[in-house]
Amino acid sequence: MFLLSESHLDRLQVVLVSPRNPLNIGAAARAMANFGFSHLAVVAPYEPHWREAKSAIGSEKLLQNAKSAEHLADAVADCTLVIGTASLTRRKPEQPVASLPDLPPIVQRELDRGGRIALVFGSEKRGLSREDLSHCHLLVTIPTDSRQPSMNLGQAVAVCLYELCARPNALRASGDVEPDPAQADPQTEDDPPASARDLEILTAVVEEAMRAANYSPSIMRKANRHDMHLMLRRLTLSRRDARRILGLFRRILWQLQNRAGQSNK
Repeated sequence: MFLLSESHLDRLQVVLVSPRNPLNIGAAARAMANFGFSHLAVVAPYEPHWREAKSAIGSEKLLQNAKSAEHLADAVADCTLVIGTASLTRRKPEQPVASLPDLPPIVQRELDRGGRIALVFGSEKRGLSREDLSHCHLLVTIPTDSRQPSMNLGQAVAVCLYELCARPNALRASGDVEPDPAQADPQTEDDPPASARDLEILTAVVEEAMRAANYSPSIMRKANRHDMHLMLRRLTLSRRDARRILGLFRRILWQLQNRAGQSNK
């Protein structure tokens, strides 16, 4: 089996959002250890004692070192590509969708350019919420029988990591895949892709400018924030461009607030 390099493994993390059963968290940790992954983040777990899961056989240290977060945005803040897993049986996707067998080349390109990746899994009961998915650049589906589309959390993690671990390097080694000029990424080490943290900061300033400009009724603010999350991720901004746009909106916001202050005198 072909394995990702140590530097690549170090830049890919598994994120579990609102997992309900500690045994599933332990099973996910064990699957990660099976394939050489070590970075796990657990967001708002249902049970407080999840680090004691006895199903994490051989991966107890990984579980103890896992990052804990209250919100998904915090868990993926330093990531440049956030991939959400979804069955899409009851939801219309708002992001690009890839089938799991098509995911490895996408992951390989992001790692090759120095990016950091989060592979996000939802709760056993409901999966990822619409708000959770708004933090994702891409959705991935695991091909399953339509009569039973959902998978056990630990099994889903194992299947995804096996695919990522084996497929990209196998394709590269066999020479079956040639570089696609159309997929060439203009970003360089001097201008890396914007991280999720960069996009969250930009979203907050744009949202504040929209409020200052009375862009829409207050009842629309949540929907506007959701749409802004999706749009900024579709743009695949570099960090430099994100900062330029941030500076632009900060200037617009300053002008709006300054005018409002003058009109109140």
